[in-house]
Amino acid sequence: MDNVAGFTDTELMICAAARVLEDRKTVFVGWGIPQVVALLAEKLYAPNLVQVFEFGAIGPQSLTPFVRGTMGGPSNIYRSLQWTNMNWAFSYAATGYLDYGMIGAIQVDAYGNVNSTLLGGTYDRPGRRFPGSGGGNEVASLCWKTIVVLKHEPRRFVQRLDFMTSPGYLTGPRARERAGLPRGTGPYRVVTSQAVFGFDEETKQMLLLGVLRGLTKDQVIRGMSFEPMVAEKVEIVEPPTQEELRVLREEIDPARTIIG
Repeated sequence: MDNVAGFTDTELMICAAARVLEDRKTVFVGWGIPQVVALLAEKLYAPNLVQVFEFGAIGPQSLTPFVRGTMGGPSNIYRSLQWTNMNWAFSYAATGYLDYGMIGAIQVDAYGNVNSTLLGGTYDRPGRRFPGSGGGNEVASLCWKTIVVLKHEPRRFVQRLDFMTSPGYLTGPRARERAGLPRGTGPYRVVTSQAVFGFDEETKQMLLLGVLRGLTKDQVIRGMSFEPMVAEKVEIVEPPTQEELRVLREEIDPARTIIG
């Protein structure tokens, strides 16, 4: 399948994140863009992906087109393997059954800590408030590998979050374990509209793994408040393919409520 020009930042993020998910794995799906990522992955790359939703649906046969704002709606519960409640869904994560968690972000720092709650001010008097955690804290705390999806803007990569909604590696090596979080869990990938980041095994700092074809690593990291580590070999992130865009635009989100 040939790569094509003429795609949105959101479409690129969705396609790049969908390629990360593996078949026959479980994924705790956050609201919005992560839902569309999981749908695309299931249709093209991971037909046996088991989606889990915080309201308690386990392994539904997801229906399309995607309907925005219906996390607990019929399209996310159809023929579920199990339909429980929020406590059961998070207990599956806590007991190690969920391979991936996927959440969005307003800000992220060098250790993969995420803010999706507010910008500026204090919690009681924020400059601007956003939907917040939902289940984001539990997803990032309990799932084995957390994938963060966000638009690539330098102002989103900060030295210090305005508010920590969901924990990454906190302050560095072994900090999660000291905080009582399950050993071996943590951020796995940060997927943006320009790049894919991972995390260094020793320092737990963000590590540039790949950049969008046509960009350089210097273009990607310019303006970020911290300088990420860079892999010895930085891979090329391919643009969306014709088939990915067709499925996104015709089957999953024909109303363009997410992909724009």
